Amino acid sequence: MSERPDLCSEASSGLLFREPLIFEMGAEGRTAVQVSPEEVEGWRELLPPGYVRESLPLPELTEPEVVRHYTRLSQWNFCVDSGFYPLGSCTMKYSPKVNDLVASLEGFTGIHPYQPLQWIQGALCVIYELEEMLAEITGMDAVTLQPAAGAQGELTGMLIVKAYHEHRGEKRRKVLIPDSAHGTNPASCALCGFEVIQVPSDTRGLLAPEALETRMTPEVAALMLTNPNTLGLFEEDILELTRIVHDKGGLVYCDGANLNALGGVARLGDMGVDLVHMNLHKTFSTPHGGGGPGAGPLGVKAHLAPFLPAPRVEKGPNGFALREDYPLSIGRVKAFYGHFAVLVRAYTYLLSNGPQGIREATETAVLNANYLRVRLRDVYHLPYDRICKHECVFTDRNQAPKGIRTLDIAKRLMDYGFHPPTIYFPLIVKGALMVEPTETETKETLDRFIEAMKRIAQEEPEVVRSAPHTTFLARLDEVSAARRPVLVAPTP
Repeated sequence: MSERPDLCSEASSGLLFREPLIFEMGAEGRTAVQVSPEEVEGWRELLPPGYVRESLPLPELTEPEVVRHYTRLSQWNFCVDSGFYPLGSCTMKYSPKVNDLVASLEGFTGIHPYQPLQWIQGALCVIYELEEMLAEITGMDAVTLQPAAGAQGELTGMLIVKAYHEHRGEKRRKVLIPDSAHGTNPASCALCGFEVIQVPSDTRGLLAPEALETRMTPEVAALMLTNPNTLGLFEEDILELTRIVHDKGGLVYCDGANLNALGGVARLGDMGVDLVHMNLHKTFSTPHGGGGPGAGPLGVKAHLAPFLPAPRVEKGPNGFALREDYPLSIGRVKAFYGHFAVLVRAYTYLLSNGPQGIREATETAVLNANYLRVRLRDVYHLPYDRICKHECVFTDRNQAPKGIRTLDIAKRLMDYGFHPPTIYFPLIVKGALMVEPTETETKETLDRFIEAMKRIAQEEPEVVRSAPHTTFLARLDEVSAARRPVLVAPTP
């Protein structure tokens, strides 16, 4: 335990006022703007009569009331800028503010996709160079930045898998997916008309070559796996796995959600992977999880490049251009060219860190995860007690005899000022607590988290089961909230 007595003191509730609905605030005649009659004169003539309302039932507040109301509401939210966010499989790292600064430059925010190409050469250059960087990091030959998020990157990849086999005159309609896969994997396959065949993990938590060999038939279009997998474990037999699939004419798709464990150290393309999507809003540091849109670029090997979505950015003697004439392309998957501001942020992140910085980020993320694994394995059950990559998975097995479950532990962590980790995933681990510290957290932060977890394991069961105690709202009924949500404010 640390010598600092305040290392793990319960989070203070602070100045968390009861906040009324905005419709319950204000008074008639109040306003937050000053508008002269001259500024609004003649507005009625601009609208058809049926669209003119004499009044709207909107709250009437002063500017300070509005600012204070939304500021106080923002203080109820937990975010990665305010504390440790150890969501396993989500890579909720702190995002450097320089990314936002660059993305907000007028040259990026003041352009429009319909402008002539000669006016947006800078934007096209960013797209072109970012695609090259991502291809180098993953070991792929070509990249598209169109997909709007990881799940759409998956869908794009599986559409390419389907188009590739159909172009070869093969009707392969099955996809093999390990039982530890992300939930979007089978969904993406089903949307493309594939039948999903689940492959069980072995006692190591890995995909065994023998299990794959027996299921790899001429009907199988692809193996869709995650490496490192959702247990945070590296698929040690990856070269043998990809060989088995390729020998039977299939393709290997990799879910790149866990790329934060590989960047700058190992390349999926060198392991035999044919396609991989990347979550720029995870690995390459753009806020997500309510903090902004995502981006899910897809990288492919050369034999799949003709099927990539169009248009594609090409560099020629007269600058950059958007080329549409790809007869085998699956077509556009996103309006214009993806979430451009997210792409700029990732571009900034990569340039800021450089190859060595990306490698150091990966090494630190792996070190942090293994530090948590070793420090907590004597208190919380570790189903796979072996070196992990960027995340580790504990369970509630040691606490279950006292009537304490994973959800209780997660709720109690909130009293100590920490966002709960991912719980009950992956599904193959009963009572899972999935922790991913990322590289942006210091040893002191990890030590506070470790001490909080150890204290929770020693507390009276009823204290843990009734948590949280210091948050603005007490324990919520999440089932009822999901099944019977109240989405409309009560009528005054």
